[in-house]
Amino acid sequence: MQQDEIYLVDLWRIFVREWKWFVLVLVLTLACTYAFAHLAKRQWEATAWIQIAQVGQVPAGQDPKVEPLQRVTERLQLVPFQNEVLQGAGYAPTSSVAGLYRKSLKLEPMLYAGSLVKLTVRAYSRQQASELAAATVARLRLVHQGLEEAPLAAARARLAQIDAGLQAALSDQARYRQAAAPGNGNGAGGEDMANPVLASLLLANKDDEIRGLRQAKNDLVERLGPTYTYETSTVWPIYVPEGQAFPNPALTWGIGLLLGIFLGVSASVARSTARRSA
Repeated sequence: MQQDEIYLVDLWRIFVREWKWFVLVLVLTLACTYAFAHLAKRQWEATAWIQIAQVGQVPAGQDPKVEPLQRVTERLQLVPFQNEVLQGAGYAPTSSVAGLYRKSLKLEPMLYAGSLVKLTVRAYSRQQASELAAATVARLRLVHQGLEEAPLAAARARLAQIDAGLQAALSDQARYRQAAAPGNGNGAGGEDMANPVLASLLLANKDDEIRGLRQAKNDLVERLGPTYTYETSTVWPIYVPEGQAFPNPALTWGIGLLLGIFLGVSASVARSTARRSA
C-alpha cells in the first residue's frame, strides 16, 4: 500500500514537472481528431426490415415461404446479386459507392418476428443509403416473383377446377330438384313413381358435394388472400437517421480525448525517464 502511494506521488511529480509535454501531446492528438472528424468521408446508414414472400396454398409439409430464410441471407451476400442491385440503382459495380455497399451490408435474421431479415447498408449520403436499401428489396422481390409463379399458377388452376366442379354441381342440383318436386311424375306406373325418390337421394348427395366444394373454394380464396399470400416487401419504411453513422462525432471525440490523455501521460513519463538517464 505504501509503495503504491509513493508511486502515485512520484507520478504526480513527474506530471507537474513535465506538464508541457502532456499538454503538447494532448493538443496534437485532439488536432488529429479534429482533422479526422472533418476530413473523413461521411457515411449514412439505412435500415430495412424485409418480409419474405409467401404462397399460402402449398402442399402439406412444405414451407409456404418462397425461399428459406438462410437461402435469402446467402443470396443477398452473392456478388452477382449485389452487382444487379447496384446497376439497378444506377451505380457502377466498381465505384466507391459499390465498394462501401458491399463492405457495409449486414444481415440479421429475425426468427422471432416471423422470418424477417433486418438489412443495414451504408452510403455517402442519406438519399444514397435509402436508394440502395430500396433497390436491394426491389431486386429480391423480383427474384421471388419468379420463384412463386409455379405455386401460384398451381393454386389458381386448382381454384378454376373447383369453380368448374361447383358450376356443374349447381346445374345437377337444379335438375334433381326439379325431378324431385311433387307432381313431377306422370303417375302412370310404378317405374315413373320411383324417379322422384331417386332424384331426392341424388339431390341430397349433390347438396353435400356442393357444400364441400364451396368450403374448399372459400378456404383456397382465403389462402390466396393478402393474409397468407404476399410478395417480398418492407414491413416498415426504410429508416435513415438524420445524423451520420461514420465518423460518429461523440465517439470520435471521446476516443480522441482518452487517447490524448494516455499518450500525454506516456510522453511525460518517457521524458522524465530520459532526463534521469542523461
